[in-house]
Amino acid sequence: MSKDQDRMVFKRDDIWVNKRNGSDKASSLHDTQKDAIDTARGMLSNQGGGELTVKGLDGRIRSKDTIPPGNDPFPPRDTEY
Repeated sequence: MSKDQDRMVFKRDDIWVNKRNGSDKASSLHDTQKDAIDTARGMLSNQGGGELTVKGLDGRIRSKDTIPPGNDPFPPRDTEY
């Protein structure tokens, strides 16, 4: 089950969307997927951590990543990135 601060990055028409789960409106719109992912990571870190889900061009989940809080002195090592 997703928490309210979890975020999803996906493509809508010709723009990449960074959206908070459970929200009706996009938090930010970007020209590239990388920009949308970087912004979503920063927002999650500032909000105390959460799960980032990235969808590919086909709409299928490409990756999931748990973002630790920004003030964690011993964050877990990320093996995917």
